[in-house]
Amino acid sequence: NSFFVMTNVIKTENQLEQECPEYPSPKTICSSYKSCAEGSVDVHSHGIQTGRCVHYNLTVKTCEVRAWCPVESMENPPEPAVLRSSEDFTVLIKNNIHFPKFNHTVLNIPSILNTSCTYNKKTSPLCPIFRLGDILQESKQNFSEVAVKGGIIAIEINWDCDLDSWFYDCSPKYGFRRLDDTKITPGFHFRYARYYKLPIGKEQRTLFKVYGIRFDVLVFGTGRKFDFIVLIKNVGSIISYSGLVRDLFFYFNKTSSGDTVSLRKWNHYLTVLTSSPAQVMYVSHVDEPCVTLIQKPLKTSLQYTKGTIIESHPVKICDADSCCNRAFNENLDDENDELGQPLREGPSSPNSQEWCRCGECQPTANYQEQLCCRKKEGQCITTTHSFQQLVLSSDTLKKALLYEYPFLVLTDANINRELCHFAYKQYVRWCFGSFDLEDEAVVPSCCRWKIRDTYPEAVNNYSGFNME
Repeated sequence: NSFFVMTNVIKTENQLEQECPEYPSPKTICSSYKSCAEGSVDVHSHGIQTGRCVHYNLTVKTCEVRAWCPVESMENPPEPAVLRSSEDFTVLIKNNIHFPKFNHTVLNIPSILNTSCTYNKKTSPLCPIFRLGDILQESKQNFSEVAVKGGIIAIEINWDCDLDSWFYDCSPKYGFRRLDDTKITPGFHFRYARYYKLPIGKEQRTLFKVYGIRFDVLVFGTGRKFDFIVLIKNVGSIISYSGLVRDLFFYFNKTSSGDTVSLRKWNHYLTVLTSSPAQVMYVSHVDEPCVTLIQKPLKTSLQYTKGTIIESHPVKICDADSCCNRAFNENLDDENDELGQPLREGPSSPNSQEWCRCGECQPTANYQEQLCCRKKEGQCITTTHSFQQLVLSSDTLKKALLYEYPFLVLTDANINRELCHFAYKQYVRWCFGSFDLEDEAVVPSCCRWKIRDTYPEAVNNYSGFNME
């Protein structure tokens, strides 16, 4: 995504591998052999010193080196630049982009291209043929000055696209700016050599120190498309929030009726919070490889409520906890399937409800709490080695917790609470495959109570999914 244009050059011709005086500098100028150390090499030297002090010219002596001779002179590049006429060169840039979400591909070249056009910000803003001098001018640089020592120029292509058929607009906008620092280390150059074989068998070369302008093409942009479903959801959310704000306004503003009106409005506000008619919940069962979105009032237990499948194959192991994956993965190598072998076998709980499929859930009257880890009858996920190692293991939880919150201090007073809450996160990331669902994902009754039994609170006073 870049190209280079040569603008200036220094040639050192007919170089042979032999001994010759180094180019004069404060470190190489000498008066006797004592000033030159045999075998010494400096970062800026052209070769290895032989230990002799020889004449560079009639007035200056320098240390002799074994190198490609004669050595390159350290003089400044020619001014004006040798190839300053490259200002009139033109370049055709082809750029195509793809928006995978909308499966839409666009090319910056018009369907009918006038090959004689040249980009102009006002008269030809979509022409993909650029004159190098104009690029430097648009980036507020003088081509003749930059051509002497070179530089780095960015050609930015910005795609800001409206992909709706009735308001379609997707065309590139070009911008230009200089990237190299003009005060500290301006310019851009490199060296290369051409090698020749002499009739006597020796190898000879010509060294080129090339100055020029490197053009970097940077592409970025955004594609947008109208979504009617998202609009309806946002409008509904605004209406719901408006009603909630209005109720709070009445609560905090006394009226002539005094406490009676405030109490009635506050009771209504509590009803809104507890009923949650538009609550967003995500559900995942271990025997169904999918995540289901439920966004409607519950008229039966959450176990039986149907929703929309949003993910067909959720990821089972979270990346953020890779710091501790190695430790518990060693314990999982011998498992034959995803759930592993059960730790125990026994009769189901006598208090098991009709909606429970694993026999380990706790009875509850709230519909949103009536959720089992399975869709069909079978082994509870809490009885597996995977659950023990990934969700309940204190070593795993501590490593993952401190990896995510390195400055957290675990004490006897807070350790159970922190491990309990992080165990919920571990389960969600494992069975839902997402970090973004931690607040909306519902942990099954059997798993939640298993976690609470393992890491009980000091008071240990729970009511369903909420702590009193």
